[in-house]
Amino acid sequence: MALDRWIALVLLSTCLLYGYVAWFTMDANLAPFMQRKPVWPSSFPKILSILGTALSLVILLGLEKGEQVIGEIDHRRLTDYKLGQAILMLALMVAYALCLRPLGFLGSTTAFLVAGSFILGERRWHVMIPVSLLTAGTIWYLVQEVLGIFLRPLPFFLGN
Repeated sequence: MALDRWIALVLLSTCLLYGYVAWFTMDANLAPFMQRKPVWPSSFPKILSILGTALSLVILLGLEKGEQVIGEIDHRRLTDYKLGQAILMLALMVAYALCLRPLGFLGSTTAFLVAGSFILGERRWHVMIPVSLLTAGTIWYLVQEVLGIFLRPLPFFLGN
């Protein structure tokens, strides 16, 4: 069996276990007023378990391939792939995680998005920088103000 089917089998078992927990154990201890609500705390996990199970079965049964024959990765020709970009993006993700607290969310996210788009081939700075600033600001606003989760927007040395 191919690697993608093994991964699908593991995901299928995980989704089935997650679905069992969502359907049978999460709602057992709900307060009486919560039992009359149309949306329960287990509603989203139930939807996720159903979608994950369905998509895992699609991969496991090979329905996604159709008539096309998709080639395997040739490990002897790794230099033909964009391996440098992948390694740089992984290093950039690690650097982003390490810089998140000292630089703050806005600075590190903007720098990550600009550097990531540069690594992937974008060279229009007049597009990259405003889009990155707008994206980082929007995400910060949604997390901080809408969801109410504290996210340090600025570096630690610029205040609270």
